[in-house]
Amino acid sequence: MARFVRVLAVLLPALLPGLTAPAVAEPAPPPGGPPWTGSWETAPSGTAAALPGTAVRNVVHLSAGGTAVRVRLSNRLGTRPLHLGAVTVALRRAAGPDAVPGSLRTATFHGAPETTVPPGADTVTDPVPLSAPDAADLLVTVYTPDDSGPATYHRTALQTSYLARPGAGRAADETGTAYTETTSRWYYVTGVDVRGAAAGSVVAFGDSLTDGNGSTPDTNHRWPDRLAQRLSGLRTGVLNAGIAGNRLLRDGTGPSALARLDADALDRAGVRSLVVLEGINDIKGVPAADDPAAFAAAYRTLVARAHARGIRVVGVTLTPYRGYPAWTDAGEEVRQRVNAFIRTGGAFDAVADADAALRDPADPGRILPAYDPGDHLHFNDAGMAAVADTVHRALTAHSSAGALEPSARIADRGAPCAAPCPPGRGRSAG
Repeated sequence: MARFVRVLAVLLPALLPGLTAPAVAEPAPPPGGPPWTGSWETAPSGTAAALPGTAVRNVVHLSAGGTAVRVRLSNRLGTRPLHLGAVTVALRRAAGPDAVPGSLRTATFHGAPETTVPPGADTVTDPVPLSAPDAADLLVTVYTPDDSGPATYHRTALQTSYLARPGAGRAADETGTAYTETTSRWYYVTGVDVRGAAAGSVVAFGDSLTDGNGSTPDTNHRWPDRLAQRLSGLRTGVLNAGIAGNRLLRDGTGPSALARLDADALDRAGVRSLVVLEGINDIKGVPAADDPAAFAAAYRTLVARAHARGIRVVGVTLTPYRGYPAWTDAGEEVRQRVNAFIRTGGAFDAVADADAALRDPADPGRILPAYDPGDHLHFNDAGMAAVADTVHRALTAHSSAGALEPSARIADRGAPCAAPCPPGRGRSAG
């Protein structure tokens, strides 16, 4: 069986559309050393004007800690070579742009303090010796001395970061005195991996519901953040690959889910589980996606590509949105049919029924008022916590490790079942 799994893992990349080699080569850990685990992520969602001469002090919130870090930086959506003049990493001192004294480290690239990233590419720093506890805030400062063209960024950070402009050398400042401007975007940085006690990561893959829209800024109350709190005792990283406006079936804000799956999920360090909450923008978008079979085919493709890497997949049902301006009766029918597939179609290793957890029993097409920030689509802090609880149950319900544990037997699950599924297939929790 093990030989069959290895052969299947080699063959599937050639057979499945959109499955490509990792964008960044993953160096092997030292013999006997712990592997790298993803601790924080954001997915590139677009570009903004370049910031020549500016140091951007990105504030990022780790899930799992470690004794060393490495930073992932992206020029994936850029059109010109990106010159990184300096990148530093430090522990954040309380709020604001100040570093904990003595914690600031200069990151290198193959031993050099600067590098150039080609357009369409990502890069990873060398290991940076820095002890960071679980749930630490890091300051990842990126200095770009030149005009490198459109800057790859993540628009909906819901986190205040800081800018020092203009002038060289500010990346190495421990104090934040020079960082006099703020931004609500993350520039260039797309991930932080840790080496230490963490034993694997979960990727939350989706749209604005995962990105955190509706939650309180600067509080880390997105549902993946809340999930990280619930998994803290299991030495597990949680990565947020949500993009507000993203779609499952076609490009929207950022590439479609199928197009970005490798770079934003499967290629990340130490991934054991993928949690998919994506599809509502297809239903309410223009043009609207009205064929549930297309959703089913896309979900099956996502799952097959993850299984080829030995990664389990949790499907999350699409939540209500009656009252949102783009809601229609036809769209609601599609949502119900898509949810029926997620629950009983057998494509997923487990199901988190967020629809059941968040809907108003008196009007199931609406979110409970206690979870509604007022737009009838997104989740407030309480709603985010409810989603996290539902996903947590799905990840951990059926064994001591649940869907957190990678399985060499995934490829032996056989073809997806038709609804209704026999026991043990298309399992639901929440």
